[in-house]
Amino acid sequence: MRFSGVLVAGIALLASLGTASTASADPEVGSEQAQILATNFQLPFPCGQSWTGNSNASSAHQSYEIDFNRGDSANADLGDTVVAAAAGTVAISAHQGSTNGFGNLVKIDHGSGWATYYAHLDTRSVSAGQSVSQGQKVGTVGRTSKPGNNISAHLHYEVRQGEGYPGNIRQAVFDGTTFGYPNQTVTSRNCGGATNPYTPTEVCGAGFSVIDSAALGSAGTVYLLYNTANGQNCVVTLKKTSLGQATATSAYLEVQGSARKTDSGNFAYYAGPVKASAPGTCVKWGGKAGSSTYDSLFEHCGS
Repeated sequence: MRFSGVLVAGIALLASLGTASTASADPEVGSEQAQILATNFQLPFPCGQSWTGNSNASSAHQSYEIDFNRGDSANADLGDTVVAAAAGTVAISAHQGSTNGFGNLVKIDHGSGWATYYAHLDTRSVSAGQSVSQGQKVGTVGRTSKPGNNISAHLHYEVRQGEGYPGNIRQAVFDGTTFGYPNQTVTSRNCGGATNPYTPTEVCGAGFSVIDSAALGSAGTVYLLYNTANGQNCVVTLKKTSLGQATATSAYLEVQGSARKTDSGNFAYYAGPVKASAPGTCVKWGGKAGSSTYDSLFEHCGS
């Protein structure tokens, strides 16, 4: 975290949050990682946002806790949205500052002994006992803490399994990948579990606009875009299923009279971009996702 003052060491009292004072033995590492991956935790921020996590900036940290920031000043992130890393039931939604230094805290129970903690929130958007879905807003980034603790705005995030603080703190996993302790910048794929975090214009770049598209069953959509400034076409196939998993996906673009260009492979979110200059020239375009394929005729001859 970034400090605007001194963080009181009394935050070590975090153990009082319903956990035993004696650390329990960690489960076998392979089993632990398998269970974390099975819950499909995502970054606790909206889809597409990039945040930098730090596990060693605070003297109060016991293990794998992470403080998240993305702004370039002490309180730049104040009020930014925080979302649930996975679906579950809200176990705590309260101001815990005078007890342990967490300030406004949301704890979500994910079942099988797993829970996530979202601390120092400015505001809380959920209530104890409420069911939440992955990606649902649970609060906003803040700087609440124990009276006398002058901290800058950040999100303190933890994953715990079972009892026995701090031995029950587990390594954080986001989108199937273990966080790169002690520091890493991570882009959120917390997209509600069904929405591709990318758009055709984002993949193709500034200046491109969608001029045509074709559904690839329920598995995805292939898009044709055009940039009037440079006369280029662009094709991208966006997946709708198996998001985050590398599955066979392709996109191609063929300018009449020229060789076809193709991007094909096992991709997590999209194939492409495939670009070619085609001002006033017909193009053939298409792609594949899952078992569905689309192949156009030569068309869009004026754009």
